[in-house]
Amino acid sequence: MQPNSPTIYGQLAAALQNNWRLTARPEQLPPPGDWNGWLLMAGRGFGKTRTGAEWVRECVEAKLARHIALVAPTAADARDVMVEGPAGLLAVSSPWCRPTYEPSKRRLTWPNGAIASTFSSEEADRLRGPQHDLAWCDELGAWNSASAAWDMLMFGLRLGRHPRWLVTTTPKPIKLLRELLARQDVVTVRGSTFDNSANLAGPFLEAIRKRYEGTRLGRQELNAELLNDVPGALWQLEWLDRDRVSKAPEDLCRIVVAVDPAVSNNEGSDETGIVVAALGQNGDGYVLADLSGRCAPHEWAAKAVTAYRQFKADRIVIEANQGGAMAEETLRVQDRNASIKKVHASRGKVTRAEPVSALYEQRKVHHVGTFTALEDQLTSFTSDFDRSSAGFSPDRLDALVWALTELMVGAPEPARFIKVNYMGR
Repeated sequence: MQPNSPTIYGQLAAALQNNWRLTARPEQLPPPGDWNGWLLMAGRGFGKTRTGAEWVRECVEAKLARHIALVAPTAADARDVMVEGPAGLLAVSSPWCRPTYEPSKRRLTWPNGAIASTFSSEEADRLRGPQHDLAWCDELGAWNSASAAWDMLMFGLRLGRHPRWLVTTTPKPIKLLRELLARQDVVTVRGSTFDNSANLAGPFLEAIRKRYEGTRLGRQELNAELLNDVPGALWQLEWLDRDRVSKAPEDLCRIVVAVDPAVSNNEGSDETGIVVAALGQNGDGYVLADLSGRCAPHEWAAKAVTAYRQFKADRIVIEANQGGAMAEETLRVQDRNASIKKVHASRGKVTRAEPVSALYEQRKVHHVGTFTALEDQLTSFTSDFDRSSAGFSPDRLDALVWALTELMVGAPEPARFIKVNYMGR
């Protein structure tokens, strides 16, 4: 083959095109300096996953890392995004140094002996014991029990001469993220969705600009602004963080599943709010689970009944303003014998929410773990909330309000109820 062969030039062009150092934007490359942590806080579509995967790949190939922790909100996120995703580790690996992935062991092994293990923020105790010299943490803002998982990770990040970590996340105003931003040994890099416009579809960019630009959600999810509490919001993030617990007490005396069903089921529909809450013998309320989502009627009914059984709840509370008889019958199809209570919204959302907000302010309600989407609705809900201007209905919040109203607002004293055993999620 001649030196000027088109095939050689094509191979060279392909090699240059696949060279991350040549194609990455400056903010996607590791910052200079003697840092311990790199916090990449950027909007959706910025290229955070690609950045994290390429950093791990470079460190492995340069033999700077041999024991790597990959931590995501859930085990499925670690597998589907960090490892097998279109910008994950398998996709960016060099042909000459491609890892072998063993899903059953949650492990990747490179030809040079480096090993990466995947972890879920939902299982913080799995991080108790393993040691690492590198960690990539994805979507920290969506972690469940973020502080517990982070602490366990940090205790094990102790191998090598200079163990380091990278967090790639869309910002959420959680306590841990604010703490990392204040640290002197952490380099923070920020970025917007629109920084990556060259690699994103034009119709997508046009659509999100039209719908979200200038809104609070857009500022957070697109421009990566870390937004503090909304002035006038009925809930403050400080209250949620202050009274958050890692697990509920064993002496719960009542547990309910509250459902705020959506009227329709299509791409633009509201979510169906499904929240599980409990009342302790101490008189405090505990939010155990947020199972809300966009579901068909048979799907949300199945979710609610499954939660009713799993948590050994004594009642399903369902808002019946929209087709009350049909909503109840949808649940009865799943469980004929379930205890169901229909409630009707005779007052506005704000009026119903204010007594429950007061319980939080009085330190009488505790979230068992972190419920990011629910807490976003709580901390952005103001006394002048208007659905038509907001463009959505806070269905998670509504379900929470129905649950805690049933348990705590004008309810009998806890001692009047029979003690139940709650084994946790």
